[in-house]
Amino acid sequence: MANVPVVAVRGEAYREVAPELARFTVTASARDRDRETTLTRLAERAAAVRVLLDSAGPAVERRETGQLRVWPETKRSGERVVAYHGSVTTTVTVVDFTALGELMLRLADQDQVEVAGPWWSLRPDSPAYREARHAAIADAVARAREYAEALGARVTALLELADTGLAAAPPMLAKAAFARAGGAAPELELDPQPQPVQASVEARFTISEPVLG
Repeated sequence: MANVPVVAVRGEAYREVAPELARFTVTASARDRDRETTLTRLAERAAAVRVLLDSAGPAVERRETGQLRVWPETKRSGERVVAYHGSVTTTVTVVDFTALGELMLRLADQDQVEVAGPWWSLRPDSPAYREARHAAIADAVARAREYAEALGARVTALLELADTGLAAAPPMLAKAAFARAGGAAPELELDPQPQPVQASVEARFTISEPVLG
């Protein structure tokens, strides 16, 4: 085997595919001098958010309460409390992009509610990753055959195949972050951002005896 000619190549594949998920955050807030009033308002606004998310039906695949905060506001000169603040943030995962813009606008139109996002991404088990790996292997085989043909030889066997990495872009943020500021809700058009997926492999093949003359 030591005298058998070997060619080593790198196979690569790059794809841009449509996103499968869109995530955004919705934060309900409240502030009042009275702590109990603050908590009551916060609970009411959080409940209103839940009602709107419930109305979205299967368009919302998942929602998670990520952070609940309640804190006092004090004067700089001492510890006297002048107001209480509260906020609760929910991360929402949407699979129906046709309903995404309308849902975000309806949420942003609520009193003291802020919406940010969306972040586009693929599922961890997306077929796009498998297709990219297959394409990278096919590229490695094609390159090996090209080198062999240039030498007047042919590929005879695979010696080694190593996966050097599968890369996907981190979730991408569409430039849409807004909060209700009174008046009519803004119009919002969302264009899903293609997700880049890249795979690469390194392979070693044996080839027949080259014809160098």
